[in-house]
Amino acid sequence: MRMREKFSEPNGAHHVSRRTFLGTTLMTGAAFLAKGSKAILGAESSASPALATNPTFKLGGDMTVNRLGFGAMRITGEGIWGWPPDKENALKVLRRAVELGVNLIDTADAYGPNVSELLIAEALYPYPKGLVVATKGGLTRPGPGEWVPDGRPQHLKQAVDGSLKRLRLDRIDLYQLHRIDPKVPLEESVGALKEMKDAGKIRHVGLSNVDIEEIERARKIVPIVSVQNRYNVEDRKSENVLRYCERQGLGFLPWFPMGGTRGLKARNALNAAAKAHGASLYQVALAWLLERSRVMLPIPGTSSLAHLEENVAAAKLRLTPEEWKAIDALAA
Repeated sequence: MRMREKFSEPNGAHHVSRRTFLGTTLMTGAAFLAKGSKAILGAESSASPALATNPTFKLGGDMTVNRLGFGAMRITGEGIWGWPPDKENALKVLRRAVELGVNLIDTADAYGPNVSELLIAEALYPYPKGLVVATKGGLTRPGPGEWVPDGRPQHLKQAVDGSLKRLRLDRIDLYQLHRIDPKVPLEESVGALKEMKDAGKIRHVGLSNVDIEEIERARKIVPIVSVQNRYNVEDRKSENVLRYCERQGLGFLPWFPMGGTRGLKARNALNAAAKAHGASLYQVALAWLLERSRVMLPIPGTSSLAHLEENVAAAKLRLTPEEWKAIDALAA
């Protein structure tokens, strides 16, 4: 059975609600360029003992990443299919993300398919020291908007080799099983990734779209360092998985961190915080995620340079305890 999912920018809301972030703790425009990555991502700031505002996280115990990353799904064509209409712009977005201090880029062989990985290599190879390019395998693309699981060991091994070639790597720092194939036992799929890890082609293994029971089954086969599930202000069905990751020290990469195709609803608590900080709803939502958990690694994606700078700037926004609680209550 084919699984069909549609991906697109929020219907107008993304452009209507976004505006330049004017908060005094943030910098925009020329100041971004002048100050560089440390100032943008807060590498020089200290973490609050009451909030999960640590600027970095150690994936797998040996890969230190800035907690606000970049998702490279939307740099492809419409329907996450084919080449983008403006390839040079896509390359600029990737390079600018790294300039702003992003050192965790998440992609997948299914994005394009293959296009996102090829663009990343063209824009950033040879990769700067410390950059973690995380990719995924296990979903195939028969056509635009179509996503079909394939967790057969043979397919996954070929997928890893394909990603290595496109990304121009000898080893992938973080390779994630994109989705469990209901037709293939999880143990067989994860076992294939263990073989590729043992062969030196994968440094660390992660999972995506899984529950706790599936994570524990996978961990009996190979160490798991991260989980990527859907999670945002208004969708917290993976709350129990997030808490599990906290207990086990696993990174949690929320996909659709700002509401995905539907976008965020203009709730009073979000609007109030955005107005108070001179920020957009999306910046507030990202700030809330970063304060939600010390293992949270948001990977917002965009094909716009302006939105990229706005998203990265959200790492410096600090909500008051009252604002945070009011936004937290929206899920109820």
